[in-house]
Amino acid sequence: MRELINIGKNAKKAFSSSISSNKKNQVLDDYQKLILINQSKIIYENKKDLNFAIQKKLKENLIKRLSLNKEKISLIIKSIKSIKNFKDPVNNVLEKWRRPNGLKISKVTTPIGVISVIYESRPNVTSDVACLCFKSGNPVILKGGSEAYYSNKILSDLFRKVLKKNKVNINYVQFINNKNRKTVDFILSKMNKYIDVIIPRGGKNLVKKVQDFSRIPVIGHLEGLCHTYIDSNADLKLANKVILNAKLRNTAICGATETILVHQKILKEFCDLVLINLKNNGCKIIADNKIKKKFKGKIISAKESDWSKEYLAPIVSIKTVKNVREAINHINKYGTMHTDAIITKSSKVSKIFLKEVKSSIAMQNTSTQFADGGEFGFGGEIGISTNTLPPRGPVGLHQLVSYKYEVISNGKIRK
Repeated sequence: MRELINIGKNAKKAFSSSISSNKKNQVLDDYQKLILINQSKIIYENKKDLNFAIQKKLKENLIKRLSLNKEKISLIIKSIKSIKNFKDPVNNVLEKWRRPNGLKISKVTTPIGVISVIYESRPNVTSDVACLCFKSGNPVILKGGSEAYYSNKILSDLFRKVLKKNKVNINYVQFINNKNRKTVDFILSKMNKYIDVIIPRGGKNLVKKVQDFSRIPVIGHLEGLCHTYIDSNADLKLANKVILNAKLRNTAICGATETILVHQKILKEFCDLVLINLKNNGCKIIADNKIKKKFKGKIISAKESDWSKEYLAPIVSIKTVKNVREAINHINKYGTMHTDAIITKSSKVSKIFLKEVKSSIAMQNTSTQFADGGEFGFGGEIGISTNTLPPRGPVGLHQLVSYKYEVISNGKIRK
């Protein structure tokens, strides 16, 4: 594993050299132009990954995540432009004050250090992560999944090509160029001298492994078991529109609603409108007995284990609750502190929900699928953090910095 040690050393060396904001923006501008020029090559390399994925019999939703076309590449370019247009998050004064002892203190943003991102399937993660880490001054070591090897490699190679053109240390972005399963184990256990933070992006098994075995601090989430609670005061037409989007717009993302909680007072109205529409749009329903009694269509009886499932498919669990408190208790027991929403016209009930759910993102009257760094105005995201310590929620450009205190004096000494 000498190659990995060298990658770590190269990243640390890259971190020792600072880059101006203008240079960062020039690199990002050149990168998006180079991706556009090379989009046919990127799609060609992606087809190699798709063929491999089909041979491995990956699930359809994972193949959907993996595939690239001109439309998806245009979204990658849009994300890069957005990141470029953000203010440099480094060397910003967050606060400053003067103490009675004469000290002038400033709280100033700094890069975190070397970041390693271990991820699966989606090639756009490669470009998003490279751009976000570079703009925030953090060298990044990329370890993508074997199913997206060729797509990830060409996107990272293009970034390094742009770094070289702009006379910036190319090791600000490094891609681990092997499919060895033991690589991740080595990173987690032996690279703590070179890596400051690990960010896993992928399935539950990958993230859990990283969180359980890493000797390096981790920013991550196990899964996106998101809930939407429909209160007795909800506008059901609004609820119908929101639920269809939250569940079915894209079932393969971590922000998709997986469990719907319904106030017992509106069960019939919910079944007659929202549930029928879910069924008509191809959604498989798993629900409790109270809902089964109200709905004439086919429903699978819910088991205890169903409240803990992230389906990433057109399947939803539905449970009846007595009030907002029971909904909150259910979410805090079974949820993953990702994103949870309430549909209600009551500001009083909404305040209770928003303050008492433990989620990193709590919403009112909108789709959980807005849980995304781009939608939050962050330009992009490395992932959604469900850690209780910061950063929480979408981890974008301004969440990839730390801070230090700069203290100025004219020779004061402590008495």
